[in-house]
Amino acid sequence: MSFIHEDFLLTTEHAKRLYHTYAKGQPVLDYHCHLPPEDIASNRQFRNLFEIWLAGDHYKWRAMRANGVGEAYCTGDADPYEKFLAWARTVPDTLRNPLYHWSHLELKRYFGFDGLLDESTAETVWELASERLAQRDLSVFGILAKFDVRALCTTDDPTDDLAHHQAIAASDLETRVYPAFRPDTALTVNHPGVFNSWVSALEASANHEVRSFRDFLDAIGQRHDYFHSMGCRLSDHGLDYVYSDFPSESAVEAVFDGTRDGTPASPAEHAQFAAFMMLFFGQLDASKGWTKQMHLGARRNNNTRGFVAAGADTGFDSIGDWPQVESLGRYLDRLDRDGGLPRMILYNNNPNDNYTFATMLGNFQDGLIPGKMQFGSGWWYLDQKEAMEWQLNCLSNVGLLSRFVGMLTDSRSFMSYPRHEYFRRVLCNLLGREMASGEIPNDYGLVGGLVEKLCFRNIRDYLRLEGV
Repeated sequence: MSFIHEDFLLTTEHAKRLYHTYAKGQPVLDYHCHLPPEDIASNRQFRNLFEIWLAGDHYKWRAMRANGVGEAYCTGDADPYEKFLAWARTVPDTLRNPLYHWSHLELKRYFGFDGLLDESTAETVWELASERLAQRDLSVFGILAKFDVRALCTTDDPTDDLAHHQAIAASDLETRVYPAFRPDTALTVNHPGVFNSWVSALEASANHEVRSFRDFLDAIGQRHDYFHSMGCRLSDHGLDYVYSDFPSESAVEAVFDGTRDGTPASPAEHAQFAAFMMLFFGQLDASKGWTKQMHLGARRNNNTRGFVAAGADTGFDSIGDWPQVESLGRYLDRLDRDGGLPRMILYNNNPNDNYTFATMLGNFQDGLIPGKMQFGSGWWYLDQKEAMEWQLNCLSNVGLLSRFVGMLTDSRSFMSYPRHEYFRRVLCNLLGREMASGEIPNDYGLVGGLVEKLCFRNIRDYLRLEGV
């Protein structure tokens, strides 16, 4: 039997039936990813495994570095095949790391490879993949059809003209592709060069001169309107923690003016500016019925030497350990009191905070929108089997698993769609074990219906994306 077989991760007959009958055939709604819209618009045809699988994958780079592989084979200028060979040599040493599961699941689903990847099979896998990737069914459009991706949401800066999204909408791609509004750079008043460059881009994209703080807010509002007209129904924020030191608008104006003149905001001023802007963004989202996503708790760019050499998002980030719950509670409460609390999905990167986040979100369910406040799926270091179960158990214990909106890829790679299968197998195995032990009813209509909701129906109904 091959390593990736039809009952992979499914340890009971109940789990097998749940997966094969209720989960396997469900379509995918990938509501948060970092896929490049230009690759979708051009229906990119990847030439080899380096292009589709290794380029940009900081998970693999971290494992390779830990295995003594030099930077030339990670982010450097080594030959693409040599980079792949370095990864293939590393794979056997990832045993019990989720990369071992993911890698073999992906090779099986995309290329039909049944063996184990290592140095001895590397050339065979490279040639097999190169041959298959040249075929149209593994172009971007083909991949999205193969995995029945009904819709996906990219992650886009407010200054983006969304020309690639326009091209996608005009194409014959059956998958619906929507932008998501990610305004993180709007908070960077502690870095005047970055901030002022972004404001210049904002002026150009909004066709709106920014002379004052009020102009700044108006220009952002215009971009929010434009994204809405392009089908966007989600925003996203990547933050260490939520800011909640709420200042007066006049205080924020002073910080804005200082940054525009080239003076970096102090840590306290930055926190106040960010708190004001996060209220503003929340109110914008609530006014249009959008869903706000917040990714909290990653400590980024820890290795200065690595960051200088390779840049951001190259594998030098880790779990952060900030006090979270006090500021989160103040932020949600302020939005709620002001009538500006949107639908929200909160992703946690520190498992120590699972129960505090999940219970805090429960304080703001409004009795009108089922599952309005969502404790999001396992993110980054927590999107593996053990941590998926932690998240599912936490949500089940303090909230309603039945309202959960399920899995996403959060990926830059078109090879990541088996992540949905992986989640579904983990989910069905968890529920199947409890059916077998008598902890939940041996009722396939009840439990199978739950599986179907968590795979697709809940997120479809929650986001209400046009045409899905």
